[in-house]
Amino acid sequence: MDIDEDKIDEAILALLYLTLHDGGRAWKSFDWEAMNRLHEKGLIESPVGKAKSVLFTEIGLKESEVLFQKLFTKNLEG
Repeated sequence: MDIDEDKIDEAILALLYLTLHDGGRAWKSFDWEAMNRLHEKGLIESPVGKAKSVLFTEIGLKESEVLFQKLFTKNLEG
């Protein structure tokens, strides 16, 4: 099976939005490799450290909300 890491990263970014708190922080309880990729893409601040949450970048927060709505909300049209 060939895993598409970009799709995994999108899903994790969307799920991070689900745990959003304090205006831009999210609980970082996901795969470390994926969290590092999100950091490398400029979507979250460094996930390394003792904090149990991670800070979104401005771009990451917007993209997280878009992906959350795309992947996890019901379409109310038609």
